[in-house]
Amino acid sequence: MPKGYWVGHMEIDGPAQYENYKTANAAPFAEYGARFLARGGPFECVEGETRARTVIIEFPSYQAALDCYNSDAYQKAKALRDPVARGDLVIVEGYEG
Repeated sequence: MPKGYWVGHMEIDGPAQYENYKTANAAPFAEYGARFLARGGPFECVEGETRARTVIIEFPSYQAALDCYNSDAYQKAKALRDPVARGDLVIVEGYEG
């Protein structure tokens, strides 16, 4: 079964308040088996445009990635993020070649 991934590109306008989001998302991420592969480290955009922070989160399956996003616990965490960050988030199924 292919894994699932969240790929996010974010701008954080309120870093102190963003910490509340990070605290709140820990429980749903643990429940759905999330594992951070990239979390805002240095990068070089070699094509197109992006935002200041890139995050890649791996889940055991595509369905787990969707279920986590749609869970009540994550949506409560997201409500803390929305006023202090903006960005793009894609949930994608991994490739098993």
